[in-house]
Amino acid sequence: MSLIFSFLGFRVFLFLFLLVWATEGQNVNLFHQTEQLGGRKFFNVKDYGAVEGGVTDNSQAFLKAWNDACQWRGMARVLIPRGIFMLFPVVFSGPCKGRIAFLILGTLRASTEPSTFNSENWINFRYLEQLTVAGGGTLDGQGPLVRPRNNCNNHPCRTLPISLSFDFVNNATVAYLRSYNSKNAHIRLFGCNKMDFTKLRLSAPGDSPNTDGIKIGSSYRIRISRSVITTGDDCIAILSGSREIHIHKIFCGPGHGISIGSLGGYGNEHDVEGVYVKDSGLKGTTNGLRINTWANSHPLKVSKIIYENIVMTDVMNPIIIDQNYCPSPPCNQQVTSNVQISNVTYI
Repeated sequence: MSLIFSFLGFRVFLFLFLLVWATEGQNVNLFHQTEQLGGRKFFNVKDYGAVEGGVTDNSQAFLKAWNDACQWRGMARVLIPRGIFMLFPVVFSGPCKGRIAFLILGTLRASTEPSTFNSENWINFRYLEQLTVAGGGTLDGQGPLVRPRNNCNNHPCRTLPISLSFDFVNNATVAYLRSYNSKNAHIRLFGCNKMDFTKLRLSAPGDSPNTDGIKIGSSYRIRISRSVITTGDDCIAILSGSREIHIHKIFCGPGHGISIGSLGGYGNEHDVEGVYVKDSGLKGTTNGLRINTWANSHPLKVSKIIYENIVMTDVMNPIIIDQNYCPSPPCNQQVTSNVQISNVTYI
């Protein structure tokens, strides 16, 4: 009897051993699949060769970290730790396989060498879903060091890079960041949907040209809140094709105020509809709430604009609707504007 039990026990042991051996590779694959589908992983740029100190270009290291993160099927986190990192113009492109966050804890410093300005953008995110850019860090555009060497009045000059650009990005959040001394605009959006911007500090000298805070074009349902914007141009510029733009608890000044336009200067522009500015303040700006359209303009509509509870101090032109916009005279201001403005409410 004992021999029978020993024989049966051996057969059971052999069967289990073979089963484990046969399925071991499948279990490993299953583990990796589960990890990829649901795990959270950090991709530290220093692990990819990034060097702090603000001297060495780190664009390739950042791109390597981004590319690996973009392939992760879980929750990927590209991490820029504390320190100063020089970064030449770079494009972070999708689509990615999962949700991705770009976490800036340190300072990203732009180049001041004109030969590196090979793009209209410094840091560009494009073709992405469910992106987060946050971390409490800083973008240093180093604009004042470059602008004197880019004098467009005396000789041809190149367009200076926008600090942070988003093209065709949907369902995204940008929060807890500081951008200062931008060479051009701080933030630009084009073709984006359902993006939230909150708790930002954007600053540039009051006499620095073209340093708009946030420029929005051809985008839908953009929300900007709880931010301070001090620039040399528009705090927020709402351009062609923008719809459902919500601005709440913004402080602006100095700068040119919150602007819709300019509009109608080009034939391929689209209507602007649904702009809501609420519970905000402007101080020391040239304009407050402004709508600009060209006199000799193409047909266009601007409608459903609501300004509510806006406090203005030392603002030269608190409310202005200019349908003879002409930033570079001479212009034919005898022609009636073809941009129709309607349903504008000040509460």
